[in-house]
Amino acid sequence: MEDSPEPQTVEQAETTRRKFLKWLLGSIAVVNGLIVFVPFLKALADSSLRAQKKEWSKVADMGLLPQGKPVNVRFQSESEDAYFHNKVLHSVWVIRHSPSEVTVFSPICTHLGCYYLWDPQTGHFECPCHASVFALDGRVLGGPAPRPLDTLPVKVDNGTVLVQWERFRVGIPQKITV
Repeated sequence: MEDSPEPQTVEQAETTRRKFLKWLLGSIAVVNGLIVFVPFLKALADSSLRAQKKEWSKVADMGLLPQGKPVNVRFQSESEDAYFHNKVLHSVWVIRHSPSEVTVFSPICTHLGCYYLWDPQTGHFECPCHASVFALDGRVLGGPAPRPLDTLPVKVDNGTVLVQWERFRVGIPQKITV
């Protein structure tokens, strides 16, 4: 009769081990799920915040820009998507009008998205793809471009030109951010 309490003790110990292993495996599954799910939620939240909050990037020192002449300037910005951090190289056209006033144009033609160039002989921006021509102030002078050159948000802070990079839909008369 004394044999009967021992099997119950062994059975209780096995049940406790089983419960522990189930709890351990469940915990591991939850942690793995969080590792996968949290970056997904962060990416969703960041994409909505990114639309509201745009970063200012340093483009140039105001004192180094010639007055009244367009300068093609390249600058780097950072993009973040979940765990991935990328540095992106952008190009813009900067025109200094006065010691405190500057205009920054997107380098992308409003017709079909080609990169246009400045021609110092004619004093115009010219798109090599479909012959759109733009004035120094961005107005369309000729060609199929549906709107003037796209300006980017710009500010001057302590002699430094800062810009917010944006892309716009091409081929339409309205300036719509992509």
